[in-house]
Amino acid sequence: MSRLVLVLTAALALTASAAAQATTWQIDPNHTAAQFSVRHLGISTVRGAFTKVSGSVTYDPANPGKTVIDVTIDANSVDTRVERRDNDLRSPNFFDAAKFPTLTFKSKHTEANGAGRLKVTGNLTIHGVTKEVVLEVEGPSEPMKDPRGNQHMGASASTKINRQDFGVSADKGMVGDDISIMIDVELIQPPPPAS
Repeated sequence: MSRLVLVLTAALALTASAAAQATTWQIDPNHTAAQFSVRHLGISTVRGAFTKVSGSVTYDPANPGKTVIDVTIDANSVDTRVERRDNDLRSPNFFDAAKFPTLTFKSKHTEANGAGRLKVTGNLTIHGVTKEVVLEVEGPSEPMKDPRGNQHMGASASTKINRQDFGVSADKGMVGDDISIMIDVELIQPPPPAS
């Protein structure tokens, strides 16, 4: 009897371990937004977004330190609702999107930061310049399944950078140096193929 209990206990432990393993999720671009805000002339705040975001997140709820984040943002997708300003942002004055078509974030270290929160340190590359930044992350949420069997979960991340650190230095005095970045991401994981 005791041997049977030991076997069952071991089987349950293996099942729990397998369930808690790290899994990889894809960013759902239709439900993800990378937004930013900056002061204009020191008197108002201008907000914008990048509308094309892709990438993946590997996440283990039992061990957040194993989290791996790899995000790519299309620099040409910048949208501040003013065409002339967007074209200026794409130009060599700012992002120089023809030469540097993407912004990227690749995580290096992740740690729990209180209930339902993570602190993610990684390399942010803008305008061909890479700097270490820290993302404050709320989430991820508990996974939910859609009618097609896809699993979804979401998270929100924020950080602040100085644009001068990345060589984005045009219009000093008109455009503030401190940039607030907010990313709302939805992650998706298709169901396993039918056997």
